Amino acid sequence: MTEPTQAGLPLQGLKVVEMGQLIAGPFASKLLGEFGAEVVKIEPPQVGDPLRKWRKIKDGTSLWWHVQSRNKRSVTLDLKQAEGQDVARRLIAEADILIENFRPGTLEEWGMGWEALSALNPRLIMLRISGYGQTGPYRDRPGFGVIGEAMGGLRHLSGYPGQPPVRVGVSIGDSLSSLYGVIGILLALQERQRSGQGQMIDVALYESVFGMMESLVPEYDAFGYVREPAGSALPGITPSNSYPCQDGTYVLIAGNGDSIYKRLMTLIGRQDLAEDPRLAHNDGRSQHAELIDSAIAEWTSGRGRDEVLAALNEVRVPAGYPYTAADIVADPHYLARRMIETVQTVAGPLKVPGVLPKLSRTPGRLGEGGPRLGEHTEDVLAGLGLTDEQVRGLRERGIV
Repeated sequence: MTEPTQAGLPLQGLKVVEMGQLIAGPFASKLLGEFGAEVVKIEPPQVGDPLRKWRKIKDGTSLWWHVQSRNKRSVTLDLKQAEGQDVARRLIAEADILIENFRPGTLEEWGMGWEALSALNPRLIMLRISGYGQTGPYRDRPGFGVIGEAMGGLRHLSGYPGQPPVRVGVSIGDSLSSLYGVIGILLALQERQRSGQGQMIDVALYESVFGMMESLVPEYDAFGYVREPAGSALPGITPSNSYPCQDGTYVLIAGNGDSIYKRLMTLIGRQDLAEDPRLAHNDGRSQHAELIDSAIAEWTSGRGRDEVLAALNEVRVPAGYPYTAADIVADPHYLARRMIETVQTVAGPLKVPGVLPKLSRTPGRLGEGGPRLGEHTEDVLAGLGLTDEQVRGLRERGIV
């Protein structure tokens, strides 16, 4: 694989101030930092971002931290105190982008709402991520990603009929909101080139999930149809399901294209189903999903997973199996596309996900692991013109 020529990162020169914590806000600034933006992360003194202590811990720091916070500079600042707010305003006055995911109204209580900050810095682009958005009757409710996934419609569709809803296994509601937020920032940057003005981007966790719900609402509006959980199947798209193998594993097969479906049925020896005119197109197949799934399962259950996948790949039918972490880090395709990289942390080398998306000429940077709490406080404040004595004073008063 040819190494692209790096002619300066796409967001080089942009200054980002991150005031968020945990997932949604910090994931957005992580993406910007990977493509060249200078990210200053503001954390509470002494304790820092709670993510530092989430999930698996090594040498006192979350392993997740080294994914979420790479390419960032950590500055400690007590935003609940007036002096800390003053320092934050000085940082924001020089910033292109501010990212925050506090409860709506929090920044307003500190005198740092959108109106005040845009008056301070008219070119400022401000991303605000919250559970329910900055307006509406629910705006003041606390909201994490799990609640957004529930209200957005995803949790109702997760799992099997008649069983409790299950989660995806990652914080998908937060991450989707981050992606929408980054899209909003890039759109606002493009518009700022014309107008010279910044703007505020209002992202709600539940709306980010709801935006992924495909035809959920139109189906209800037109037919009164309420989509229900369907386990591993994809109702209305046939065949697309998981199927058991002889060795106790499962394969996922997506044979829902018309020509793909015919190749699949021919492979499994069901020419009758391949040529049945009722099953020529997806709408007809979906009416006979149980028949088709049973035929596929009968074929897969008599073979091991590797044999099934090899046969399906040979006739160009999309298929795979559920990867574990062990499968991922050993997979040659992941490695060939540099999706498993190694960063240096205070605890030593650590495997982490690679950078996305992949640009041909100006690819993103991996950098090192997440910074120590307050590691860059003195450097950043010196850049604002504060003297060593002033920084010491702020530290003695617990501001940084």
